[in-house]
Amino acid sequence: MTPQNPSDDNRWSDLDRPPLNGAALRRGLVRQDGLYCDIEVVQRTGSTNSDLVALAAAGDADEGAVLVAEEQTTGRGRLDRRWTAPPRSGLFFSVLLKPTQVPVARWGWLPLLTGVAVATGLSRAAGVDTALKWPNDLLVTVGGEERKAGGILAERAGDDGVVIGVGINVTLRADELPVPQAGSLALAGALGTDRDPLLRAVLRSLEDWYGRWRAAGGDPSASRLQETYTAGCATLGRVVRAELPGDRSVVGEAVALDGDGRLIIATENGLQEPVGAGDIVHLRPA
Repeated sequence: MTPQNPSDDNRWSDLDRPPLNGAALRRGLVRQDGLYCDIEVVQRTGSTNSDLVALAAAGDADEGAVLVAEEQTTGRGRLDRRWTAPPRSGLFFSVLLKPTQVPVARWGWLPLLTGVAVATGLSRAAGVDTALKWPNDLLVTVGGEERKAGGILAERAGDDGVVIGVGINVTLRADELPVPQAGSLALAGALGTDRDPLLRAVLRSLEDWYGRWRAAGGDPSASRLQETYTAGCATLGRVVRAELPGDRSVVGEAVALDGDGRLIIATENGLQEPVGAGDIVHLRPA
């Protein structure tokens, strides 16, 4: 991790984007009986996920370790897509989870659980409507159009851990968007864009949902995770194209999530095909 030099000529410098207060976040979120054991805020790093995976592999991080970066220089989404944003314009953080009480077969629910937690936390703290695009995108509405404002990336960390990375565009302005399809909480009319309460709300929501899911042995029905994700998923009921490994694609209506968190697509030939991994393109507006 490379500390930021305050003397750098940073064209993104913006007094309307104050830095996060790591000490205050630790005081507010780290409890003896809680999930989080430490919260570290760094000025700049390549990828919080890569850093935390490395720390976990070296035995230098416990469950509930949180790493937050004011700026990521090599942030990644699914399929190794780049995730870039101006410093302090969003929330870029990773959390180490060790759900050893849950069968590994159910760990695939963790990105979906994180999506529910993020959407719930932002709804409470930012006052903005969000939706989830299966499997890992956070959507907002900007000017009547559906835009991506956040993403989630889960990576295994050793034999017993998973690092969950989250990136959320908070105050990006229209001229700062990396692609026209992107959005931010500010552009979606959020009532609050102070990143400190937003991060607290999201982490508290993640702690709550993770606790419920873990207590239920990872059962998505008993923990109400499957029901809640389904209710907030913008992909269901849409005609979609699933771009799958091996240059294969499936087109049809996304009709349900199964017990493993896979997207069920009803194709024109009457088949219902479960999709566990792939890139989803929404073809029909909601």
